[in-house]
Amino acid sequence: MGSKNIRKKSGRKGKSFSSNNDPFFGDESRKRRKVDDQVDDGEIESDEEEDDFFGGGADGEGEAHGAEMEEETEAEARKRIAEDYLRMYRDIARKDKEDRKADGEESDNDDEKEGEKDSLVAQKLIQEQQEESGRVRRALASRVKQGTSGEFRLLVKHRQPVTAVALSEDDTKGFSASKDGTIMHWDVNSGKSEKYQWPSDEVLRSHGMKEPQGRARNHSKHVLALAASSDGRYLATGGLDRHVHLWDTRTREHVQAFQGHNGPVSCLTFRQGTSELFSGSFDRMVKIWNAEDRTYMNTLFGHQSEVLTIDCLRKERVLTAGRDRSMQLFKVHEESRLVFRASASSLESCCFVNNDEFLSGTDDGSIEFWSVMRKKPVYIVRNAHALVTKEAESEPKDNGRIPNGDLENGYHKPLNHHSSSALSWVGAVTVCRNSDLAASGAGNGSVRFWAVESERKDVKPLYDVPVVGFVNSLAFSKSAEFLIAGVGQEPRLGKWGRIREARNGIFIHPLKIS
Repeated sequence: MGSKNIRKKSGRKGKSFSSNNDPFFGDESRKRRKVDDQVDDGEIESDEEEDDFFGGGADGEGEAHGAEMEEETEAEARKRIAEDYLRMYRDIARKDKEDRKADGEESDNDDEKEGEKDSLVAQKLIQEQQEESGRVRRALASRVKQGTSGEFRLLVKHRQPVTAVALSEDDTKGFSASKDGTIMHWDVNSGKSEKYQWPSDEVLRSHGMKEPQGRARNHSKHVLALAASSDGRYLATGGLDRHVHLWDTRTREHVQAFQGHNGPVSCLTFRQGTSELFSGSFDRMVKIWNAEDRTYMNTLFGHQSEVLTIDCLRKERVLTAGRDRSMQLFKVHEESRLVFRASASSLESCCFVNNDEFLSGTDDGSIEFWSVMRKKPVYIVRNAHALVTKEAESEPKDNGRIPNGDLENGYHKPLNHHSSSALSWVGAVTVCRNSDLAASGAGNGSVRFWAVESERKDVKPLYDVPVVGFVNSLAFSKSAEFLIAGVGQEPRLGKWGRIREARNGIFIHPLKIS
């Protein structure tokens, strides 16, 4: 691939918001933004000759940061984070030991030495680092038991179609949003939910929100996207009001409204392990914010149409997909990007498989498997969520395989499978973190599970689980114990179809891993 140097700005610019009078910061000192302790990754090259994709503030140039006294140095931040990790894993090791004693596998007199405990902690840290870097992947797809997994069951009801779901890092809590502006915080086990209350317009203005533009007299609370931070402190939401809203998950109170986008905010994601927040919008821009400092950081340019989906892992790489038939991988630290072209008219969804591989769902009913080494998909699943007619349903399956073709040139009859309808658009794809298990959803009446085989560069179907409605968002638990689906009577970003018998809400599907 050819490479092209990209003109750099003199520095990141933005507007700093004061938090001295905010009750959210009343019981703890202000911390500087978390330091990225990951090692620098390899150089990314691109043969795309594009203009500068970094910009300034909301109107092209931001204001310089105000000088602030910082109470914590970088070294102190690293030490604090490391001590938190060690404390967490020591607690895990102690709990494992207590469980073994309870099962009679270990006697009270066989106390482990402190050095052995630290060795176990070190092993867990090494394993986690290898999984996060993509060097080690859990083989889950071959261990999923289809017959005993069960069906989807309704966990939380919504009045309007659900547009986004997210899970906390410990898999105990979940968040969901819908088209009527409802934001819910619920318990995974019990389904008990609590509603976030939107503050008054006066409070929103005090938190940085602009006045409504054009003919609008009131702010639209229509929510299209949400994301939860890894530390569980923040929830970010975005929608038709063109703002990114920041909430405190402990008190469920609104703490900040980020302004800067000129179109609806369609997608959000936090970088794992940090408070760095990325937002994509219909204005074709991707903006970077810092939730802990509540400041604007930078803007990424490159898309020629609306940005629909965004994803980010631990590295400072951002994956976006849009209506310009492209998926773009921004390497923020190096100020470079890769552009991947799809044949479909629109990429509806995308997600990372690992740092160098990713999946996408299109509006022609296909699922595409990508690698950073190629500008085109390395594998395509045609008719992944096709609408099967009664004639096709009566046809016998080929050796028990799903009769919609799992290969790019696989067997399927165009008369019996329709992919042009909005019901077959792949509106959601997700991968269980650090594993080969993936899932996708559309409006054809089922969620499909897949095995992503990186070595063979292909995607194989596992089984389908019925669910009525448009599957607008999916989220695997980190422990691979269940899958969450956000379902609605309408698609997430419009009204191109409607399934009246569908129930708006959050559905959960338990997974049985052998």
